[in-house]
Amino acid sequence: MSSQKTVNGTKGNGTELKGKDFASDQDVRWCPGCGDYTILKQVQNLMPKLDVEPENIVFIAGIGCSSRFPYYMNTYGIHGIHGRAPAIATGLKAARPELSVWVATGDGDGLSIGGNHIIHLLRRNLDINVLLFNNEIYGLTKGQYSPTSRQGHVTKSTPMGSLDAPFNPLALGLGANGTFLARTLDRDPKHLQAMLERSHEHHGTSLLEIYQNCIVFNDGAFSPYTDKAVRDNTTLYLEQDQPLVFGKNDAYGIRLDGLHPEIVELGNGQYSKDDLWIHDEKDYNKAWLLTTLFDDNTKEGGLPRPFGVFLAADRPTYEDLLSEQTKEVYDRKGEGDLDELLGGEETWVVK
Repeated sequence: MSSQKTVNGTKGNGTELKGKDFASDQDVRWCPGCGDYTILKQVQNLMPKLDVEPENIVFIAGIGCSSRFPYYMNTYGIHGIHGRAPAIATGLKAARPELSVWVATGDGDGLSIGGNHIIHLLRRNLDINVLLFNNEIYGLTKGQYSPTSRQGHVTKSTPMGSLDAPFNPLALGLGANGTFLARTLDRDPKHLQAMLERSHEHHGTSLLEIYQNCIVFNDGAFSPYTDKAVRDNTTLYLEQDQPLVFGKNDAYGIRLDGLHPEIVELGNGQYSKDDLWIHDEKDYNKAWLLTTLFDDNTKEGGLPRPFGVFLAADRPTYEDLLSEQTKEVYDRKGEGDLDELLGGEETWVVK
C-alpha cells in the first residue's frame, strides 16, 4: 500500500487539492527519460479535477516498470502479482463500489500472463480505469519481446526476429465487448490529460492504451507518430462528430469506400470535408474499422494511426447489476441466517 500522508488540500477542509498533493514521498525509480514520468505527472495533475478524496482512490498494479505506479501516488494502492491486477481490482470494486479504482499495467503484464484477466474485466464492465502502458517490449526484465512487439523485431529473446503476430490491444478490447477504448501517447501531454479525463468520466471499464517510449530497450518505437518531421502525416486525432482529417493544415482526409477507408486530398476541387468519414464514438462497427484497418501504416502512403476515443458505449456496470441482484434477494428472502446457510439441508448430529 502506498504511504498515506495527511493532505492539507482536501476539499473536506475547504482548500483546493493540487497535483503535488497526489505525489508520494517515494523516490521515483524509472530510467531517466522514460515515458512513465510523463504519464505519472499527468495522472497526478488529473486527480484534483475528479473531486474525489485521496483516501477514496486506489491504484492497483501487477509486475513491471508500469507497476511501480502505486508507490508514487499519494493514494491507497496495491502492488499485486504478475498479471493479476484486473482480478484484484474486480474484487475491490465489487466490494467497495464507491471507490475510484485504477489499474496500471503494461503490454507484458496486461496482455501476456494477465491477458485472460483483462478480457474478463472488460466484458464484465466494472467501473474501473485501466491504463495500459504499451512500449512493445519487456522493460523490467531487460528487453525481451512482448505480446505487442512487431513481427520481426530483434530482441534478447528473439535474436533472429520475432515470429509472433502482435496483439492489437484495442481490437482485443473490442473483441472482449469493452465499452470504452482509447489511445494516446506519452509525448503528447495535452492529449494524454484529455484522454485520462475521458477515461474517468466513463461509467464502466475504460481501456486507455498509452504509447510509452522505453528509452533503453525500445527507443523510438513510436517515432513515426512523435517526430515533428513526419507526425502530421502519420497521426489522426479523433474528435466526436468531426470528419477524419490529418496532415499539415488538414490537407488530407479519410473517406469510406464501402467498408474500405481511403486517403483523399482535400482542397483540389474533387473532395471536401463533406465527403469524409465522420467519427462517432457510439458506432461499434466503425470503431472496429479504426482498430483493425489502420493497423499497418508504417509504409509510405499508409493510413495514419488514430488517437483518441474509439468507442464510448453505454452498458450497465457489473457492480450496479450486482447491487440490484443483491437487493432483489434481500427483498424476497430477507436478511438470512449464516449458520443456517452453512449447515445446509442435510446435517446430522454425532453423539
